[in-house]
Amino acid sequence: MTSPLVALAGVGKRYGAHHALQDLDLDLRQGECVALAGHNGAGKSTLIKLILGLIRPSAGRVALFGHDAHSPRAAQLRARVGYLPETVALHPSMTGAETLAFYARLKRQPLSANAALLERVGIAAASGRRVGGYSKGMRQRLALAQALLGEPQVLLLDEPTTGLDPASRQLFYRIVAELRAAGATILLSTHALSELAGHADRVVVMKAGRKIADGTLSELRRRTGLPLRIRLTLAGPGSGSGSGSGSGAPLPPPWRALDSGRYERLCAEDEKVAAIRAIGAIGQDIRDLDIDVPGLDEIYAHLLEREDI
Repeated sequence: MTSPLVALAGVGKRYGAHHALQDLDLDLRQGECVALAGHNGAGKSTLIKLILGLIRPSAGRVALFGHDAHSPRAAQLRARVGYLPETVALHPSMTGAETLAFYARLKRQPLSANAALLERVGIAAASGRRVGGYSKGMRQRLALAQALLGEPQVLLLDEPTTGLDPASRQLFYRIVAELRAAGATILLSTHALSELAGHADRVVVMKAGRKIADGTLSELRRRTGLPLRIRLTLAGPGSGSGSGSGSGAPLPPPWRALDSGRYERLCAEDEKVAAIRAIGAIGQDIRDLDIDVPGLDEIYAHLLEREDI
């Protein structure tokens, strides 16, 4: 296994009597996208500031590309880190092209790549317009372009899809997939957990400055033990509420009647295959079948509510 590009070991950050972070261990490896979830005040912004070297830990160690985050070498390596804050201050009188050129000079990056970057984030046609006339989504795309300057190996993205319409979000996640395929490491702090399925390799959940969960969606689903919902619709005449077709007999527990011949039951993850096999023994015609697994929002809410984690 390759060494992590970002590594935090036993990290704590205290402001007076307030512990913003406590005993945090976290590794970010090449080519993975990690979602960072937690309510306001959970410590997400503090974590990002520590990785960026903007603040020092009160305890533990933060390493960037194998070097202490506050060493002279890490200061040079930080040029390989891109950062998209939740709110980016863009001068309204500058055009999109001028804004990106400003950030390129600030980061000591050649201007020759700017046109392709503006095209990549979908605002090339508006690059000559003043930013003051941009929509919120267009400003967010421009902010993403500045984070991509210099082809960073590590990307820290704070609420990156805020203000984006569905088409823009689709474009954003396509860019994320391209970056992952190219080997970039991405830490994505977000409240929009439902849209992350299929995009994040891992989800890290924080609460009151502590990491309370870290794993793939499947791992977290198993850990929470939240049930799956199996819904079926019976076919044929007589499939009214609470009755099936054919014999007309209602399905027995654990099935629960919904309406118009529709039934639902809950089952654990490890009971899924057996539950599906049992459907074949119902002895009635089935018109439709759906299986709903717990989504990230449900898993996240469950993890935050539990006191024993």
